[in-house]
Amino acid sequence: MIALTPELLALALYLGLAGAYLLVVPLGIYLYLQKRWYVASSIERFIMYFLVFMFFPGMIIWGLFLNFRPQKRELNL
Repeated sequence: MIALTPELLALALYLGLAGAYLLVVPLGIYLYLQKRWYVASSIERFIMYFLVFMFFPGMIIWGLFLNFRPQKRELNL
C-alpha cells in the first residue's frame, strides 16, 4: 500500500489542477461555444472571449481533435 506523504499529495494536487486546466475546462468551453455562438449577447460574447484567452493552452490541445464546422446559412428567397 502506498503511504500518503505530503509530497505525493502535492503531486496529485498538481496533476489534478493541470488536468482540469488543460483538459476538463477547455472541453466544457468548447461545448458551450458550440451551443451558444450564434445566439450570445454582447456581454456573454465578452465572457466567451475571456474564457478562451484564459484557457488558451487547453483550447489548442482540444483544437487538434475537435473541428466544429459553422452552421449552414439558410437563404430565404
